[in-house]
Amino acid sequence: MKKIILSLLLVINGLMCSFAQSNAGVEMATGLRSSGKIYVVVLVLVVLFLGLAIYLFTIDKKLTRLEKQQKK
Repeated sequence: MKKIILSLLLVINGLMCSFAQSNAGVEMATGLRSSGKIYVVVLVLVVLFLGLAIYLFTIDKKLTRLEKQQKK
């Protein structure tokens, strides 16, 4: 019963948030898009996320290797 109520509250919250947003565009995004700088921002974000993902992947590999060594 608690799961159903929680799910219902989450759906209602999502609907309320979607109706609360306005259709007016963001000035900064419009300015960046018109000058072509939005692509630089997107590229920087993609590089940061890829770097973070690679870093976490290498940490996971090292941790797995350490766990295997410890079991021996």
